[in-house]
Amino acid sequence: MPELVSPTRTHGLVDILDRVLDKGLVVAGDIKINLANVELLTIQVRLLVCSIDKAEQIGLNWWRNDPRLSMAAAGALPGAAAMEERLARIEAQLTRLAGSTGGAASAPVAPRRKSSRKSSS
Repeated sequence: MPELVSPTRTHGLVDILDRVLDKGLVVAGDIKINLANVELLTIQVRLLVCSIDKAEQIGLNWWRNDPRLSMAAAGALPGAAAMEERLARIEAQLTRLAGSTGGAASAPVAPRRKSSRKSSS
C-alpha cells in the first residue's frame, strides 16, 4: 500500500508538458444561467491544447487562413481588391487636389501674431 501513497515514478513539468503537447488535451464545458426557466446566458467553452504539428495532423490550421495572423490570407479577403482600387482612387484624387492648389496638401496654417515690440526706426 505505501507504493500507492508515494509513487516511485515522478514526472517533471517538462515531461508533462511534452506529453500534453504531443498527444493533445481537450477541455469542454458549458455554463448556463437560467432564471425562472428562462435561459439568460450560455457560455460554451472548448479548449484544445497541443503542438502546432499535432494540430496540423488532426486538420486544424485556422491560423494559416486568419487575415489577422497571415499576410497571405489578408490578400485573399473578400473585397480586398475593391479596397485596393478604392485606395488608389483616393490617392489619385489627393494628388490632383494637391496639384490644383499649387503645392502639397497640408493642414491650414494658423495666422501669425503681431510682435508687441516696436521698431526703433
